Amino acid sequence: MDNGFYGFAGKANRSDFSVKTILESRIIAITRGVYGDDLLSAVQAVYDGGIRAVEVTFEQNGDLLRTSRAVEKLCERFGGRMTIGAGTVLTEEQVRIAYNSGAQYIVSPNTDKTVIGMTKGLGMGSIPGAMTPTEITAAASFGADIVKVFPAGALGAEYFKAVTVPLRHIRCAAVAGVTLKNIADFKSAGACAFGISSSILNNKLIAEHRFSDIMKTAAAYCNAAK
Repeated sequence: MDNGFYGFAGKANRSDFSVKTILESRIIAITRGVYGDDLLSAVQAVYDGGIRAVEVTFEQNGDLLRTSRAVEKLCERFGGRMTIGAGTVLTEEQVRIAYNSGAQYIVSPNTDKTVIGMTKGLGMGSIPGAMTPTEITAAASFGADIVKVFPAGALGAEYFKAVTVPLRHIRCAAVAGVTLKNIADFKSAGACAFGISSSILNNKLIAEHRFSDIMKTAAAYCNAAK
């Protein structure tokens, strides 16, 4: 099912647009457990702050279709201006759900050959998670566009550099635990992009409708990532 979702014509364009946008803006804002008008307002805030990529995560013990509807609404509102992806994608079923909702890229916490294969077969960008050089090179060999080194904050920028310098031919993003204090270290270590969750899309700020604060934080991360 691909009829050019929300201005994207053909399978290849989903992947091309998402990867290009992520590499240019360098920040993926990750949202968990926020839906409806609050999510739309929060994403508008990060857009106004300069971020052009958002990841909506699946809640594995929750309603998968709720995430699907959230992705669809974001694609309707921001399609062509932002790239919208689905995260914490663990199964082929979830890849298909995300695809049918209009997602342009798929993010996973792990490296799964079947998930990557289906993602690429459907023409979406693939960002699987990996920690070791073996996992990173495996993800790339399966067709990943960007490899998410995870959890980056716990591993540290020195670790990131040590494992990725020999693998400079593979684009690696730093995800989880990246802050305004350490983002420069990960940038110097060679990260091509950064996945940021609650530091930007903070659920408490969203619940309090403090969208101007979210916008300011998004702008600060964009400036730090450049």
